[in-house]
Amino acid sequence: MDELHRSLTALVDGGKVPGLVAAVAGADGPVRVEVLGAAAFGAGAAPMRRDTPFRLTSVTKPMVAAVAMMLVEDGLLALDEPVDRLLPELAGPRVLRRLDAEVDDTVPAHRAITVEDVLTYRMGHGVLLDPAADPPFNPPYPVVRAAEALRLTLARPDPRTPHGVDEWMRRFGTLPLLFQPGERWAYNSSGHVLGVLVARAAGAPLGEVMRQRLFDPLGMTSTGFSTTPRRAAQLPAQYLGGERQTDVATAEDWSREPAFPDGAAGLVSTVDDVVAFGRFMLHGGQSLLPVRAVRAMTTDRLTPAQVEGGGMLLGGHGWGYGMTVQADGTYGWDGGYGTSWRNSPSQGTVRVLLTQVSDVLFDGTVQEFNRVAVHR
Repeated sequence: MDELHRSLTALVDGGKVPGLVAAVAGADGPVRVEVLGAAAFGAGAAPMRRDTPFRLTSVTKPMVAAVAMMLVEDGLLALDEPVDRLLPELAGPRVLRRLDAEVDDTVPAHRAITVEDVLTYRMGHGVLLDPAADPPFNPPYPVVRAAEALRLTLARPDPRTPHGVDEWMRRFGTLPLLFQPGERWAYNSSGHVLGVLVARAAGAPLGEVMRQRLFDPLGMTSTGFSTTPRRAAQLPAQYLGGERQTDVATAEDWSREPAFPDGAAGLVSTVDDVVAFGRFMLHGGQSLLPVRAVRAMTTDRLTPAQVEGGGMLLGGHGWGYGMTVQADGTYGWDGGYGTSWRNSPSQGTVRVLLTQVSDVLFDGTVQEFNRVAVHR
């Protein structure tokens, strides 16, 4: 039994997760997959399988960013263009004077929001992290309360927003920005907006664009914003702080197309599909993206001050287009329900850990997995 298997087995045997599916792969050749435990704690839970579907949550972000870069290469988007050509709801943005100000206490934005602002999560809006506030995560400031009243689902992906794409954008456009465009890195909202931008640039629903441009060419047949009723029923239970979460989308929800295909956190997938995406990136985009586009995605775009402002979310690492970028060249991202993908170009590896236990993101589990997940 090697170190990777021992480490993963300890997570299950120690009760940290009911089960998991993990993979380590090179750019080509066989994929090492570990399948352990069950889909839920307690007797009678279905065993994990290699093809068990998982809610990817924020591992969605780099996949949508990759398709956005395909549209840039096709001339349907330009990195330096204002987004209001396709997102008129964001024309003439206004910015809060201070984070705890009333929503109408604003100043004009210094400039328009660009496509690159959205890709780098510097559009000026996101999950609010204010170390001086109590609580520091989305404190009850007027702008936070206003967003919650609009039912936009800007942080945790459940309960889902009931709004269709156009209504979601209309409502989002009524909110002020938190920061000037390009000034700060802020999490999540850019992912929602990028999904809408991709759909409008391509002239088709986001799910259709993702399928045609990325999923079908890479053979990612188990990835989408919905799945079959049979597959939806196989989604593992989701846990946070040792408690099973009951307000997540149901199997019935996942078996139909959502009103708002969420480019920040809305995909369901399997370990082999995530490996396929990782290999696509490791190969420099294969025939779908030129190497320069993948290099652009995986180059850190943030200033030291912006990295510091990202706090625990960035953990001292940089950010490219839709994903973190570490000093050693490793890139990828994690999903809030307990999923993780990393590529290590220096080692030539793709590393995927899929659970549905959020705690693994905060207790060192993901870091330990990446330490021991050496491809053989």
